[in-house]
Amino acid sequence: MRRACLILGLFGLALVWLGPLPDAWRDSFSAHMLAHMGVVAIAAPLMAIGIPLGPTPDANRTFALPLLASLVELVIVWSWHAPAMRGVAQSSLLATAIEQATFLAAGLFLWLACLPRRGSDTTGNAAGAFALLLTSIHMTLLGALLALTPRPLYGKGEVSCFGIALSAQQDQELGGVIMLLVGAAVYLAGGLTLFARMLATPSRETG
Repeated sequence: MRRACLILGLFGLALVWLGPLPDAWRDSFSAHMLAHMGVVAIAAPLMAIGIPLGPTPDANRTFALPLLASLVELVIVWSWHAPAMRGVAQSSLLATAIEQATFLAAGLFLWLACLPRRGSDTTGNAAGAFALLLTSIHMTLLGALLALTPRPLYGKGEVSCFGIALSAQQDQELGGVIMLLVGAAVYLAGGLTLFARMLATPSRETG
């Protein structure tokens, strides 16, 4: 199971980075968002599930690490979606590679910090659930901001997204919707799953 998830995660990452998206995401914001969500919400959790984790660390670290990882994800995601940083990412292949690498690093850090380990208790599950739900909230806010802002933040004129002509405003709105439908939903599902696990843990221990 773990090995299959790791292979699927690596395959998904290869599709994002080596497939048709790189030709589109530097010009189209919605294509960029597809790549971003493919890395942090699909490839990263699958890879994290497939990576063997050690035993649960001490209680303080168990509680603090997921929250730190969520804050790191927040800073990286919001920073790269600032108009100036988006311009930097579009300016060169090196900048695009750095952007994508930080997305992957932040995504793996968060999912590895939140996923339950051997011997994990309700504290670990609660911290992981809270961190994933917090990430879902900030992605929801960013996605809504991008979708509802009445003017384009990332340039002007018409862009082409996989051969479909979009105005800059439409491209931005579509990118925001993709973040809402994929990113926010995946992190919400992960947080709720850990929350359910937390509720179930006492009954298993007493049974």
